[in-house]
Amino acid sequence: MAESFGSDAERYDRARPRYPDALIGRIAAGSPGPDVLDVGCGTGIAARQFRAAGCRVLGVDADARMAAFARRYGLETEVAPFESWDAGGRTFDAVVAAQTWHWIDPVAGAAKAAAVLRPGGRLAVFWNVAQPPPEVAEAFAAVFRRVVPGAPLSPWAPAALDAQGALFAKAADGMRRSGAFGASERWRADWEREYTRDQWLDQLPTSGLTARLSPSALDALLAGTAAAVDARGGRFTMRYAAVAVTAVRTGAS
Repeated sequence: MAESFGSDAERYDRARPRYPDALIGRIAAGSPGPDVLDVGCGTGIAARQFRAAGCRVLGVDADARMAAFARRYGLETEVAPFESWDAGGRTFDAVVAAQTWHWIDPVAGAAKAAAVLRPGGRLAVFWNVAQPPPEVAEAFAAVFRRVVPGAPLSPWAPAALDAQGALFAKAADGMRRSGAFGASERWRADWEREYTRDQWLDQLPTSGLTARLSPSALDALLAGTAAAVDARGGRFTMRYAAVAVTAVRTGAS
């Protein structure tokens, strides 16, 4: 699934939400220098934001299609799974991962990050957590249950949204178990975006929850979701919490 997003890199780049400047700026300011490695950089959404914040960014991604798209924006990008990527002796002030760290073994990933970080360098892995209004969440959940009746849990169910906390804990535990970082912190920046029906439908096929659906099931999901948004005036406001799990590399070498 991690390598499925490149099938429509242009849509992914167009439709996926960005990250709040406050969080990007805090990560950049909390690093000892401007050299950033973006793990799972995809089309370069976060990398371009870090570059705009004054950083020098190198991206690495397992999907050659996503890396090729990132290069359109002048981003230096290398193709490899992060765990087996060869840094060639290069080191960085920060290693970041936007919406991708859950595809990487948290302990092996933290150890690899430590190996390429300069002393005092920062590892920051972060996600946008969607928090729809309750009535929107229920409408989307009803569509999902109807289209995918055998699914154990709708992605819009409260328990599914609450499960993001387990994701953050897993990332923090990986940093701790690697033995290479100080105590981890969580940084949060809340923001929101208004979506029209067409904007929401544009991004829906870029999410992991649709990657395993058949074409007919995806069509049904899009149609049902369109009707749900239309029933609310054709637009809605999605609240997001951008949450980073971050720690500083310890040691002198």
